[in-house]
Amino acid sequence: MYTIDLLSLLLLLIFSKTSSVSAYAPILIPKNARNLPYCQNRIKRKAPHIFIYSGEEKTSTTSNYSSTPISVSFSKDGSDGYSAGNTSNTEKGSGNKEKDGRDDEFTKKKKRENVMAFLRKTGRIGGVKDFSTAIGVDEGPAGQIRSGVSQIEKGRNAYKWCTETGIIDDMSESLPRTSSGTEWSGFTDKVMGGVSIGKVIREVVDGRNANVMKGKVSLYNNGGFIQMATSLSTDPSVSLSVDASSYDGIELEVLYRGDEHFEKFNVHLRNAACLRQFSSYRGTFEACSNEWKTVRLPWNSFVGHGPGSESVPFDPSALRRIGIVAIGKAMEVYLAVSSVGFYKNV
Repeated sequence: MYTIDLLSLLLLLIFSKTSSVSAYAPILIPKNARNLPYCQNRIKRKAPHIFIYSGEEKTSTTSNYSSTPISVSFSKDGSDGYSAGNTSNTEKGSGNKEKDGRDDEFTKKKKRENVMAFLRKTGRIGGVKDFSTAIGVDEGPAGQIRSGVSQIEKGRNAYKWCTETGIIDDMSESLPRTSSGTEWSGFTDKVMGGVSIGKVIREVVDGRNANVMKGKVSLYNNGGFIQMATSLSTDPSVSLSVDASSYDGIELEVLYRGDEHFEKFNVHLRNAACLRQFSSYRGTFEACSNEWKTVRLPWNSFVGHGPGSESVPFDPSALRRIGIVAIGKAMEVYLAVSSVGFYKNV
């Protein structure tokens, strides 16, 4: 049998029944009435914050309430998740807060560790750009322009556009950033059902800083390429393309390691005429085994492949993207690139 003094009951009825009280207004519940089934029902249904005033029960018809409320919170779905008590529970509550603080710090630490592990795995930090599980076609996802600016510590105005200097990347920045303020990305044939794998590593090769594309090209299931590529626009908010028409072609410093004395690789360029994600203008070069070589590909050596580029002559005045590709042959790949840029004939 529950007992409650008349004043407590009156307060309960006034605050729970009157129509002028908001559904989220506080309800004042005396301590000796909080366990009544009716009170518990009102607590769960009326307000997310309930104030229970504790005080000793008197033999008189009135009760003396302390001035310190105990806050009890409930979830909005009506389920109670409170730790009810009075002022004697202060020490226990403090201990719970300390434990909760330690739990929160542990959770935050685990989240940070998970984020860093993910960034290392995807090559966002560290010296490796691993795209062995990347999904993409030869020219990358349709309509996706990656500037890499979000990964850059320096401001955009600290970088010069590649058409100002003629340098796309001289490997002076940490991978995956380029010296012109963009970012290297990797693509494989997996979206076509292929099984080729690859990664890009920053290494010192015969005294030169270089991006080294390593992997294995497989022709299984209509596959057959791995690629490292970068956008050319330093600031896509200004322009998605660059005008390289004042130059005569692409220049690279490359070194190949493998069983053959020479190996062929491609440079793929994209501009506004490339209507599909597999459209590009392609040029082929030979790299020497264990020997650095300067390769030049003039604009007239690039041939269109795919819708748009096949029917439109190559125009270097609106270049968007460059890719260095191992394609069309089953092979183990080791291609070091120490410089990528444009050249002018003297």
